[in-house]
Amino acid sequence: MSALQIIAAVLTLAITAAGIAFAVPAVMSIVGGFRLGQPENRFDHKLERTKTLIREFLGHTRMSRLPIVAVAHWFTMISFIVLSLAVLASYFQIWDPTFVLPIIGHFVLFEWVTEVLGWGGLIGIVWLIWNRRKNHPARSAGRDGRRSRFFGSTFWQAYFVEIVILIEIICVLVLRGLEYAIAKDEGESTANALHFPLTFWYGNGFHALDVDTVKSLIVVISAIKIITAMTWLIVISRNVTMGVAWHRFLAFFNIFFKRHADGRTSLGALQPMEVDGKPVTMELLEELDEDASFGVGNVEEFTWKGLLDFSTCTECGRCQSQCPAWNTDKPLSPKLLMMTLRDHAHAKAPYLEAAAKAGGTGPATPDNPISEIPLIGATGYDEQAALTAYNPLGDADAIVDEDVLWSCTTCGACVEQCPVDIEHVDHIVDMRRYQTLIESAFPSELGGLFKNLEGKQNPWGMAARARLDWAKGLPFEVKVFGQDVESLTEVDYLFWVGCAGAYEDRAKKTTRAVAELLDTAGVSFAVLGDGEACTGDPARRAGNEMLFQALASQNVETLKEAGATKIVVTCAHCFNTLKNEYPQLGGDYEVVHHTQLLNRLVREKKLVPVARPDEAETSNIASTAPTVTYHDPCYLGRHNGVYAPPRELIGSLPGVELREMERSGMTSFCCGAGGARMWMEEKLGTRINLNRTKEAVATGADRIAIGCPFCRVMLTDGLTAEQSDGNAREDVEVVDVANMLLAAVKRGGK
Repeated sequence: MSALQIIAAVLTLAITAAGIAFAVPAVMSIVGGFRLGQPENRFDHKLERTKTLIREFLGHTRMSRLPIVAVAHWFTMISFIVLSLAVLASYFQIWDPTFVLPIIGHFVLFEWVTEVLGWGGLIGIVWLIWNRRKNHPARSAGRDGRRSRFFGSTFWQAYFVEIVILIEIICVLVLRGLEYAIAKDEGESTANALHFPLTFWYGNGFHALDVDTVKSLIVVISAIKIITAMTWLIVISRNVTMGVAWHRFLAFFNIFFKRHADGRTSLGALQPMEVDGKPVTMELLEELDEDASFGVGNVEEFTWKGLLDFSTCTECGRCQSQCPAWNTDKPLSPKLLMMTLRDHAHAKAPYLEAAAKAGGTGPATPDNPISEIPLIGATGYDEQAALTAYNPLGDADAIVDEDVLWSCTTCGACVEQCPVDIEHVDHIVDMRRYQTLIESAFPSELGGLFKNLEGKQNPWGMAARARLDWAKGLPFEVKVFGQDVESLTEVDYLFWVGCAGAYEDRAKKTTRAVAELLDTAGVSFAVLGDGEACTGDPARRAGNEMLFQALASQNVETLKEAGATKIVVTCAHCFNTLKNEYPQLGGDYEVVHHTQLLNRLVREKKLVPVARPDEAETSNIASTAPTVTYHDPCYLGRHNGVYAPPRELIGSLPGVELREMERSGMTSFCCGAGGARMWMEEKLGTRINLNRTKEAVATGADRIAIGCPFCRVMLTDGLTAEQSDGNAREDVEVVDVANMLLAAVKRGGK
């Protein structure tokens, strides 16, 4: 054994021992931190969860939102795993440079996989490094480059991880060439292109060196590979909040424990608020102690899955790049929020663990300053410096500024984009619940909303008797449950009008259009009239779970009494709540959005759009034009995956051209009304609805089609502003898809 081998062996064994010594307590620290969270059952349907994990892992289904990145990351990730065997082989190659792994070492398939992944991984990691540099904040738009999805990410950590991977892959490829040279020198039958398909060409160059030199190079490269790997392990062990590194391990668990075992995105229904592990219901509220706490007011009140979410964040910024709040210069970045909660949880963990060991008494306040700082509050941040709204180590009067929390529209873009299945919206609403129910610290505008919902069961505070005003003047009778029908089993559908559809003038046009279309198609329906109340969507997303429970329980009881089984709705928010959240209270119904039902009726030829836009006049509630762009409502599209029916409806209209906006479908931009933002003033940054309206106007379309009354209000207001400023034509109009269909059907019937 040469002196070089002895030195290499000592160095590699020493650094390996150090790596293990650092890694073990690091893993224990991470796992211990998760145990500080509240209990949550995510251990059901293990087989289905395993299938989902394998599908997302090998198929990179969540990464595919950015296809080129997905391919590069796939090769990098798989090579990181498979080429770990090369690190194992290197320990033996230091002692014996001719060593190959037993059984698989000369297995042709393994050698091909190794080399394909090696070159694929090399190209992938180089591209990822280049992509990070290309999209660096220094090269991006916005103040301080905030339009970069990497704004706020910890760059040294990302570059460190990427450079380590680059070094490891280069070492593997160089070793393959050296191994070819050794095999050829010793006359091995494996010294050919079959066993070294992508490395033999430069392996021939190494063969020109003498054997001892080649063996020495193998020892040196093997040592470099091991030292690099162990340096990486030591660094990440000393930085347990290094999500860009630890996600390589934690992502498997986060995907396995995602909310839906079948792999569905964690959107749609919000997770129920729980107390002592039990979902809060009206019945449970009567049994709770007066000092019971609701929502999340401290980081340890998140569930263990929430804490796992925070630690798994890779800081890739996909959520940030899609967030409507961040893109309109508000302080909310889903990425920065997850990073802050991760770092804060880690900083607070030692105190919590000490308190647990001390039986709950914990250290004295002077030794535990971070626990005295509220999770959400006024930080006094600089609006021009968004990062100052986040203070994970307690360097301000709150960990996260309240403006961060209340800027969220709950559109779900962050959840839909996240490659590791973090459930941002649930965590944000949980924090809102604490602020609303315990601290009574919510935007002043929400006080009026809550009062109207409590007193009048609708956000506008209108009288219940006015809920049927929209039906006045229709050429047919609208049946009302309790007056015209005794049970909803007598009709095909309950038409859930919704508060906007009943009270908001622009939304009333959609309500009337849908009613006319259903009547034309021979579909019988009835409404609840003054028996209908708000579904509770704005209350729940504003954090007022108590009010939601009261409204929802009342509606479920009404629907049960009415015998409702099939419901059609025009509001995307009502659709989501009735379909996904009422089952939490025992209300299970077949709920369809009006675009789904109308599209089905067109396919069945019960509605026949035959007239072109220029063939007849339109009525007050029917409107169409030659060109249209469609805006996807967040609670119809992302939250429920309904993208095709509205487009198919538009496609069925003769002479109408659909012009898609750049951000459409999964990447559609929010109108700004979700998460109870419909009733809050936009005081920070620029207006979300204007951002979206500008994009719609830029298509040059004559009509901006929508499928939700909230979107109609927001985009109409945005369009009015653009028209006032001379940035949009006066003849452009915001209409529901149903209004366009009615125009074609009515004119075709003349």
